Amino acid sequence: MSASQVKELRERTGLGLLECKKALAAANGDIDAAIEELRKSSGMKAAKKAGRTAADGVVAARVADDGSYGVLVEINSETDFVARDENFLAFVAKVVDAAFTGRQTDVAALMAGDLEQDREALVQKIGENIGVRRIALTSAADGVIGAYVHGNNRIGVLVELRAGDQDLARDVAMHVAAVNPQVVEPADMPQAVVDKEKEIYTAQALESGKPAEIVEKMIGGRIKKFLAENSLVEQAFVKDPDMTVGKLVSAAGAGVASFARFEVGEGIEVEEVDFAAEVAAQLKG
Repeated sequence: MSASQVKELRERTGLGLLECKKALAAANGDIDAAIEELRKSSGMKAAKKAGRTAADGVVAARVADDGSYGVLVEINSETDFVARDENFLAFVAKVVDAAFTGRQTDVAALMAGDLEQDREALVQKIGENIGVRRIALTSAADGVIGAYVHGNNRIGVLVELRAGDQDLARDVAMHVAAVNPQVVEPADMPQAVVDKEKEIYTAQALESGKPAEIVEKMIGGRIKKFLAENSLVEQAFVKDPDMTVGKLVSAAGAGVASFARFEVGEGIEVEEVDFAAEVAAQLKG
């Protein structure tokens, strides 16, 4: 267990130093396991995601004029400065065009030819590592695809609707970008996720000392709320909180079939560097 682990746990939970140290010790240094136990014992609702990701770059999208299919691509750089560089953005445009034209989702296959040479040349010119991380392709046989990319190009979404039009699909995509649902419908939530939440809510409810039948109702209510908060069609629409996304779409005679959401750097972990300590160590050397 290191000081950095304690620091991360404090930042993610907002709990005290001693409580975090005890939880980490009990979890053998596993931060996620410590968070689960803290949620059970302290009633903490949720924890922040792990500290900022160091991978930078952009997300880009392109949809066919008739809305029949679209692609979403994440391309990484090391810094935000490079992510705004015109040479980098020109490379992004080439990658998106190739993925769109070839309807390609295999990064290795896409980069096997000239694009890899372009990438290597760009790395040499800019001096940062650049990589195409992932591609999503969504097609709509009987519906329509809409896309939304947030103004800073860090979050992009593709939404597939059954019926409807691209404007509606784009509105739903904008909502997905802002609210980040986990699934389309409550029934789509993986059972393992539901079971984990139920385990946590059960531990919290049992500490209340209430009768078993009341505890069961508490757990059921919390699971229902969790599913509603994390399911796209159950969420209040960002442009009109008095209406759910599901009602918005059904009023247009449509339905949400699927969505894909990319956020730059999500899931990438890197070691944070203490520059002051690094400089001090170099001076000592």
